[in-house]
Amino acid sequence: MFRHGRWLLLCLLCQPAGAAELDPLNSPQWGAMHSRFLKGEPYVFDDKVKVDAPADAEDSLNVPVAFDASALSGIQEIVVVSDLNPLPHVLNFRPKTVPASLAFRMKLQQGSPIRVAAKTADGVWHVGSTYVNAAGGGCTLPSVGTSSGDWSKSLGQVSANVWERAENNRLRIRVMHPMDTGLASGIPNFYIENLNVKDAQGNLLAELDLYEPISENPMLSLDVGKATTFKLEGRDNNGNKIAAEVTR
Repeated sequence: MFRHGRWLLLCLLCQPAGAAELDPLNSPQWGAMHSRFLKGEPYVFDDKVKVDAPADAEDSLNVPVAFDASALSGIQEIVVVSDLNPLPHVLNFRPKTVPASLAFRMKLQQGSPIRVAAKTADGVWHVGSTYVNAAGGGCTLPSVGTSSGDWSKSLGQVSANVWERAENNRLRIRVMHPMDTGLASGIPNFYIENLNVKDAQGNLLAELDLYEPISENPMLSLDVGKATTFKLEGRDNNGNKIAAEVTR
């Protein structure tokens, strides 16, 4: 009995970090997501990372997703992936002085788990998950702007609003951009790569890395403390710059 128990203990100790964590959604691709986007680092599935999305996507090109990981402390980076999308990497979010919460819209090619992984200062990824059913086609259709041929007239234009609230003001940003995935025939990928949110003094509040699955004309909402004036700076993968000032 002792020898058997010792062997079992040694086996558990030899498992790679996170291997004992059972995926609550039983996805065949979770192992690949962990290896590729979390670099095989230790992780736990954690209810403190709340992920909100519809059970069924009414529009596969615009699936609303929101997450809140503000119950965790010492967050260094948040990674969002969709296990079964042909382009699984959705975004990276690095909250600097703002709460670790964000709302956005994304494309889904088929039903898939949506993962939000927040890395804390101890090097552990805390993973929240939800599943969204989708009819399909979200990633392989051309954007409306690209199809109409007039996307260049509004490329990079920013509209934004600030709502003052008791605890955290809310900033909503919309950037005009086709966000083409490269999976529609004859249309190369063309998407916003980076977007920084700064306060009026130029202090960095949050960094965003966006990828092809983000919906056309991205709309992003985040909590921003008590600030009411902001500077937005970014670029797309063709080098086009994004710059705007936002005041309530």
